[in-house]
Amino acid sequence: MNAETLAQVIRGETVESVHTGHIIILDGERNTVASIGEPSTVTYFRSACKAFQAIPCITSGAADAFGFTADKIAMACASHSGENIHVELASRMLEKVGLSESDLRCGVHMPFSDAASKTMLRLGEEPTQLHNNCSGKHAAMMAFAKHIGADLDTYNQADNRIQKRILRCIADFTELPVESIATGIDGCCAPNFAVPLSAMALSFVNLMSPSKFPEPTQKACARIVEAMMKYPELIGGGERLDTLLMQAAPGKIVSKVGADGVWCGAVLPCEKWPTGLGIALKVADGDDFRGRPVIVVEILRQLGILEPNALTDLSPSPIRNRRQDIVGKVKVTFNLSLSAKD
Repeated sequence: MNAETLAQVIRGETVESVHTGHIIILDGERNTVASIGEPSTVTYFRSACKAFQAIPCITSGAADAFGFTADKIAMACASHSGENIHVELASRMLEKVGLSESDLRCGVHMPFSDAASKTMLRLGEEPTQLHNNCSGKHAAMMAFAKHIGADLDTYNQADNRIQKRILRCIADFTELPVESIATGIDGCCAPNFAVPLSAMALSFVNLMSPSKFPEPTQKACARIVEAMMKYPELIGGGERLDTLLMQAAPGKIVSKVGADGVWCGAVLPCEKWPTGLGIALKVADGDDFRGRPVIVVEILRQLGILEPNALTDLSPSPIRNRRQDIVGKVKVTFNLSLSAKD
């Protein structure tokens, strides 16, 4: 895939390992602002596509029929940490639809939040599907299915009416033919979509500036963008990357991680980027925790969206030994070589 080195892991003064990958940044007029590696690389969208999985729930009328306010729209787009606020909100979404946790098909895992997991272990509590980071997305899918009369028992299967509609939405926003999009099953048991990284960036351009779409879709995009920026603590939670980024640049960006080293973002129109930006990153080795945060923060610094001193605990990232002494760092190695004027 001709991936390029994006970050080095340095212990002492020696480079111990590297993270390679691909970056593509498009402006609102679809011009390439910066590109590293091979943006044509096809990979799974993973959770970075949740906004587009949520759009049909809104355009179908399901979100309004079940009283999904902005916080619930944010939860539909979230990869949450399984904190109490997330679990309770996902439960309320299901209640509004007339369903319960047992109706979900997303599976069970411990909360992503270390604090929440430790609390549950201390109390002897078992996680439920509500703790799954995708429970909000699945609640919205079930609302969509119930509203249009699709089979609820198979709402997560590719041949269900709602999943076919979601696939068309992915095709619309990536501007790819449906038949060109390969699908596989995500960790949460729902279909996911393999597309070029450049198409991911384009989809975020279209999410930010949806003027080419019918009015109901434009309104759905506006609701999602507003909800994600208004409730960054729901999109991730605690010390999660999406939450930290949107809190550090309030009202400026929409941020969404995806598993296996994917991250996508939209920069809203501003003085420096008057037509906005769509950004997509793939860390080739699939790293989500060591290389990706360092790289993403630096992308946004070089674009002028984050201040140079913002999130300095994330980029460069310290390497600590078992006593928590700092013995190295993870730092970026790339320069975006921006085509636009600073």
